[in-house]
Amino acid sequence: MPDAAFEIRHEEAGTAFTVRVADVDIATYVYRPEAPAEESPKPYLHPLRTLSGAEVGVYRPWDHRWHKGLQMTLSHVSGENFWGGPTYRKDAPGTGYVWGTNHGRQLHRDFAQRPADGDDVTVTESLDWVASHGQTWLNERRTLRFHSADTTEGVWVLDFATDLANVRGEPLDLGSPTTHGRPAAGYTGLFWRGPRAWTGAELIAAGGQGGDALMGRRADWAAVTGEHDERDGGATVLAFAGSSSAPPPVTWFARSEQFAALNPSPAFDTEIRLEPGESLALRHRFVFVDRMLSRDETEKLAERHTP
Repeated sequence: MPDAAFEIRHEEAGTAFTVRVADVDIATYVYRPEAPAEESPKPYLHPLRTLSGAEVGVYRPWDHRWHKGLQMTLSHVSGENFWGGPTYRKDAPGTGYVWGTNHGRQLHRDFAQRPADGDDVTVTESLDWVASHGQTWLNERRTLRFHSADTTEGVWVLDFATDLANVRGEPLDLGSPTTHGRPAAGYTGLFWRGPRAWTGAELIAAGGQGGDALMGRRADWAAVTGEHDERDGGATVLAFAGSSSAPPPVTWFARSEQFAALNPSPAFDTEIRLEPGESLALRHRFVFVDRMLSRDETEKLAERHTP
């Protein structure tokens, strides 16, 4: 059972807050980031740590500077790129990725109320998604809930909920590189990038699935378990596919051979059309475990923590 209380500390500069439990800073949420336009500035969670203080994320890796821990973003929005980096275009030469000036950004507006310490910490945030030309296209209401810290099991849980409302005045098409022609590149939505040390780590999922063959498939949950650099031992990150209010099923962009990543994509290979005034609701859960788990242990953990 959960046995540790959570604390929250806001930075005086008004750019981030840190959540602490069992004398460890387990997560820092940067809601007013400093980032160049080509990285599509957006809030992110980094560092992310287990209850022993081991980091389970990466910040601005050399291959994708726009990857920052755990972040909510959309790669293709009616021609705008809220993901960062180059945009995939089927008719472009070479790899199909083209650098452009179509980078959007997410602007923190406010918090619903100042969260307090306790058995959990719940933060509700309002954001504006602003296109490259300065028009706000989406209003977002985002909730982060940090809870269920168990020092015996070495586990804590993050629930992520978002409601994205189209305020553009025209339909918005939400997609991915795969919806624009690139196979097995359906990344969009809530995205976690694992540590460098976890490249090639074990990737498993519900229903006996696993490995990079999980890419583009559906499963109730997926997990990566790997060893740390610098310190002994390892950890496991378990993510639930959760739910989407849109018709396309949540599908995994998940891999470990190139780099470790878990992304329950709401628009992997099928675009979502969001009409003016309509909202997209996404609900996901991540579980952070302070040791490497076998498949059997992960399946039992997933059963206990299913939303």
